[in-house]
Amino acid sequence: MKNILYILSFVLASTAIAQNSNNLELQKQKLKLALSYNDKEVASSAMYNIIAIEGDNSSYKDSLAYLYFNGAKYVSCFLVVNDVLKNKPDNIELLEMGAVSLESMGAYSKAIESYTSLIAKTNNNYHAYKLAGLYILTNKFEEALTTIKKANSLEDTGTIKVNFKVNQNYNQDVDLKAAIAYLEGVIYLKLNKEGDAKLSFMRAINLYPDFVLAKSKLSTLENSQSKIEEK
Repeated sequence: MKNILYILSFVLASTAIAQNSNNLELQKQKLKLALSYNDKEVASSAMYNIIAIEGDNSSYKDSLAYLYFNGAKYVSCFLVVNDVLKNKPDNIELLEMGAVSLESMGAYSKAIESYTSLIAKTNNNYHAYKLAGLYILTNKFEEALTTIKKANSLEDTGTIKVNFKVNQNYNQDVDLKAAIAYLEGVIYLKLNKEGDAKLSFMRAINLYPDFVLAKSKLSTLENSQSKIEEK
C-alpha cells in the first residue's frame, strides 16, 4: 500500500512539473509574440505569469522593470526595481532606473539619495550633472554648485548628449560637457554671481558653439551689464 501511495505521489508531482513546464513555455512564447507586436500590456501579463511560475528570483523581474521604464510607467518601474535590488544591490542599470523613476515621479529628495548612491559607485559625470539639477529643483544652490563642479572634474566619455527644450517647436541635443558648463552658469545666476555665470556660459558656447540657450543667457547678461554701465 505504501508503495502504491509513493508511486501515486510521484506521478502527481511529475504531472504538476510537466504542466508548469508546458505553461512556462507557453507564457514565454506569448511574451515573444506580444513584444514582436509591441503589445506591452500582454507582454507585462505574460511576464507576471512567468514570474509566478519561476518564483521570487525570476530574471523576468528585471525585464518587467525595463518594460515599465521604457513605457514611462515610473511608479510601477520603481516598485519592481526596489524589489529586485534586494538581491542585486549593486546593479547599476537598475539603480539608474530607480533614480530616474523617482525624479520623474517628483520625489526629488529620494531621487537625490539615489543619485548620490549612484555617484559613489560610478563616479560618472552624467550622474553628477543630474544630481546638480535635482539640487536646483530643491533650492539647494550651494550643494548644486559643489556637485556641478565635481561633474566638470570627472572623466567625460564624449558620447552623452543632453536634450534641451529651446521652444515649443525645437529641442537641441548638446554635448554633456557643454551642458555641465551651462548648468553651472544657471546655478551662479541663482546665487547672484553674474560674473561667474557669464564665464560659465562662455565656456559652454566654446565647447558647443551652436548652444542656443547658452547664447541666449549670455546675451541677456551682456545687455543687462550694458544698461548698468550706461547709467
